[in-house]
Amino acid sequence: MSAPWLDVLDDTIRACAARNRPDLAARLREKRASQLDPRIRVLVVGESKQGKSQLVNALINAPVCAVGDDVTTAVPTFVQHAETPSATLLRGGSIADTPTERIPVPIDQVARAVSGRAGGEVLAAEVGIPRELLASGLVLIDTPGTGDPRGARAASTYAALLQADAVLMVTDATAELSASELELLRRVLAACPNVTVVLTKTDLSAQWRQVLQRDRAHLARAGVGAKVLPVSSALRLRAARTGDRELNAESGFPELLACVQRDIVAAADVLGRRSVAAAAASAVKQLVAPLKEELASMGARGPEDTIAALHEAQRRVDELRRRSARWQTVLADEMADLVSDVEYDLRDRTRGILREVDRTFETADPGKVWDEFEPWLRTSLTEAATTNFAWLLERAEWVAEKVARSFPVHRDDLLPESVFPDDLLDRVAEMDAPTLERFTASQKFFTGLRGSYGGVLMLGLVTSLAGMPLINAVSLGAGALFGGRSVLEEGEQRLKRRQAAAKQSVQRHVDDFFVKFSKDCRDAARHVQRSLRDHFSTIAEELQETLLESARSARRAVQDDATERERRTREAKGELDGLVQLYQRVQAVAGVGAATPLSITA
Repeated sequence: MSAPWLDVLDDTIRACAARNRPDLAARLREKRASQLDPRIRVLVVGESKQGKSQLVNALINAPVCAVGDDVTTAVPTFVQHAETPSATLLRGGSIADTPTERIPVPIDQVARAVSGRAGGEVLAAEVGIPRELLASGLVLIDTPGTGDPRGARAASTYAALLQADAVLMVTDATAELSASELELLRRVLAACPNVTVVLTKTDLSAQWRQVLQRDRAHLARAGVGAKVLPVSSALRLRAARTGDRELNAESGFPELLACVQRDIVAAADVLGRRSVAAAAASAVKQLVAPLKEELASMGARGPEDTIAALHEAQRRVDELRRRSARWQTVLADEMADLVSDVEYDLRDRTRGILREVDRTFETADPGKVWDEFEPWLRTSLTEAATTNFAWLLERAEWVAEKVARSFPVHRDDLLPESVFPDDLLDRVAEMDAPTLERFTASQKFFTGLRGSYGGVLMLGLVTSLAGMPLINAVSLGAGALFGGRSVLEEGEQRLKRRQAAAKQSVQRHVDDFFVKFSKDCRDAARHVQRSLRDHFSTIAEELQETLLESARSARRAVQDDATERERRTREAKGELDGLVQLYQRVQAVAGVGAATPLSITA
């Protein structure tokens, strides 16, 4: 006998197929396949640099995920139980489908592969490791940070979220939950209602308890009933190395592991039913909307009202099409302006640095101040790049909001989750010192000797008219004066040449920096534009399909006579009643019962 949730899910899939929604049916089939898998998938999500990978490492006490200040997870890593340690890279195809290539690799090379440093198109990594925590079928999935330009494709990450049985949402204790993190949490809850929030890096923040209280208050105001558990992965790993039980308790991991065992592993059936119910309920609600529109149009008091409903439906379709063309134009124009403004801003900042360089080397000797000057130049370029790129991200967010305002309806998901790269800046390359000519003591001696020759000869000839020898005290004094002046003039000329050489070297270095970073900014802008285009195109297609279905329903109501309208009304009400009953079964599977009826009455 099949499980109740399986029957409900199959009935929902059939309802989606019968009402011409193959997209919803395919999504539910993926959910069905994941629920038949005995493994328990726990997705670890969050923004970049929040400690997701270190959390996974600390949970299993093994360095299987890539961590570090300059390392970022770029593709999902699936950590599961195995009798002997093993690792496999998945390439080709997609994560949702069967990959075209599975490549076994040494386990110590996985971190490099998932950070995007290995060659080839790596879609994901699978790591098998003998751990008691994983022996019950638990699979931990470390995901790229939201918005990471080197991370996995949005479709692949979304596919992993649809197949997840539970989610660990990671945020660090150095700051309270941001608006973007709350938005991410709402999106995660829409796909998987089994979420636990993990507050990491408590060892780095003396105020983590206050942050914990504020995070819980944010979740309460947002109506999110998720638990918030504070942990320190660093303390956990240190305790594991030293066998310190008190330090392990201080890390917070005993409570987190107990929560995983109690609320996820032991409650796998409950989590599965809730996840299935959430996916099925979302699909049923989308099936109900066209029926409500049809019943509303057929329930009009007369033909005039029915025709008016048809005109209104057609007007909404035409309005959406007109605005679709408008938002594409707005996106293209605003991104073109953004690229131009960002490049001008970067050029202006680098020119300001060059002007300061010119002022510095008007008087300073590069040979003496270069060791102090080079760190200043590197710091100034890094600051210019950081400020310029921060402005690019701010403008990109503003563009996304402006494009969202072009749509005729208000929806919470009109703005994308995160398409803005947050890890583009590389360390500014060090500058090689220019070749500077020196004025050595031997060069000064020969320069002075060459200059003194004229003074000795000239004054010696003049004094010889007075009967004095060619070499006398007067001619020698004149030679010394002429030689000293030659040394001073040669020193000044060599200083000017050193200053000119330093300026030219800095100019080339700054030009190289500008070319490289402006190219990075243009690439980031193109990435943002493509992401926004794909996101809003999907939204527009969904809205257009819904409005077209409403228009088709209204058109059918106009074409039918009173008898046909009455017949179709009975059919539509029957279909609506069937969806209501299906929704009630879905709620029963989730354990909600009749306390939250579906508000779909015509």
